[in-house]
Amino acid sequence: MVYETGNRTIDDAVERVLAGEQLDRRDGLALLAQPVDELAAAADFVRSQFGDDTVDACSIVNAKAGNCAEDCGFCAQSVHFDTGIETYGFLDPEEILEAAKRAERDGAQRFGIVVAEKGVSKENRPDEWGEVIRAIRLVRDETDVEVDASLGILTPEEAEILADEGINHYNHNIETSPRYFPEIVETHDFEDRVETLEIARDAGMDLCAGVILGMGESPTDRVDAAVALQDVGISSLPVNVLNPVAGTALGDELDDSADITTEEIIETIAVYRLLHPEARVRLTGGREVNLDADEQHLPFEAGADGILTGDYLTTGGQSPGDDIEVMERAGLEPNMDANEFDKAAVKARTDEDAIPDDGAVETAAGTATTNAELDD
Repeated sequence: MVYETGNRTIDDAVERVLAGEQLDRRDGLALLAQPVDELAAAADFVRSQFGDDTVDACSIVNAKAGNCAEDCGFCAQSVHFDTGIETYGFLDPEEILEAAKRAERDGAQRFGIVVAEKGVSKENRPDEWGEVIRAIRLVRDETDVEVDASLGILTPEEAEILADEGINHYNHNIETSPRYFPEIVETHDFEDRVETLEIARDAGMDLCAGVILGMGESPTDRVDAAVALQDVGISSLPVNVLNPVAGTALGDELDDSADITTEEIIETIAVYRLLHPEARVRLTGGREVNLDADEQHLPFEAGADGILTGDYLTTGGQSPGDDIEVMERAGLEPNMDANEFDKAAVKARTDEDAIPDDGAVETAAGTATTNAELDD
């Protein structure tokens, strides 16, 4: 199949991708310099050839919040920063199940159990590890969503257990390029993150690993991060855009020069699609504050085909119904491979209807706290 726009750089890249060739760093940098409209259209074409014209929705629960010893400069849950968030230990597995059922009701195909710490340790905290396993089993056995996990660093034994328990994707973001990583995190190395991804992969889990844009990194760093993920092998690439939280290092230190534009978000999504033609390129945290409501469909016209719906770890998201409308505006439909849900019912449900009298959050995901406790 020949893809012809008259832009030789883009046409050649698309032709090679369709032929099964993996593009490299040089290609990524060259593509990033092309007109954004032409680049987005090419990425959307590649998505259509490798995908199924659906957007895969995942949701998460903040299963253990705050008091993390790591110093990731973007993270409101680090003990190094005073951000005023609510902290709590590992949730009762029944609460996690209820969050998963909300995610299932609101159209998520996969549900991630997330903890804020360097790693859930089977050896050092066996009771907590047991609760993690119980939560996985409850969600696995009592919902139709795929069960994912983001539990920090893993030993090979832990990874084998998680794979045997049916974890579908293991999430461990690399956040940024190897070069820029030390500017964001000092308490562990880029290589530590890659090692955990390799351990999870070798145990048989699919990998979900991505980045945060807008942390002061260069466009070259964005390409280098995507190339690093090629070497690991991923099936889901979440793209977050920084939503600075007051009290964190990045929330207090970044100036306007670090702001990322809509055009930069779109072109980065497009390049990621071309560098990872078979992965779900997933638009995740920070999209609502970095893209206007009438811009959110644009990344899905530039190669994105995944979304994190509902609330995030410490910040609220928009309604799943709004997310479905974003997909449809881009000419796509929600994926229903794992969980065939009632799309009309999700779209009809309002945010006000989703919050019961006791104040518990009833959006698809995020935390088990009250709505008032979520950050803006």
